Amino acid sequence: MSDNVEEIQKSIKKYLFIGGLLILFSAITVWLSYVELPTHGQNILLGMIVATFKAALVALIFMHLNHERSVIYKILAFTVVLAIVLFALFIFSHEDPLVFSGFYTPSDQL
Repeated sequence: MSDNVEEIQKSIKKYLFIGGLLILFSAITVWLSYVELPTHGQNILLGMIVATFKAALVALIFMHLNHERSVIYKILAFTVVLAIVLFALFIFSHEDPLVFSGFYTPSDQL
């Protein structure tokens, strides 16, 4: 921060704008919880996209990650790729559950 009043007011306006966006996207997240998409997985995916956008805003603006060195961006990119891979693994495991034909259910044993 500098001692210049105009720059301080400019940064305060930016923080207020980002705070307003976060409130708006929080309201969108609540609204999405009432919307019924064709599958429950699509509801979760859309909610996670909104949550990821909100987390990116907080990290970039309020945590000042938009002024960091390039090594930080490489670490963040790796983290994003890892999160996407984990989400994909979750979706793949949900779409193709393990089914064992040799096991009995407790009701079959009676």
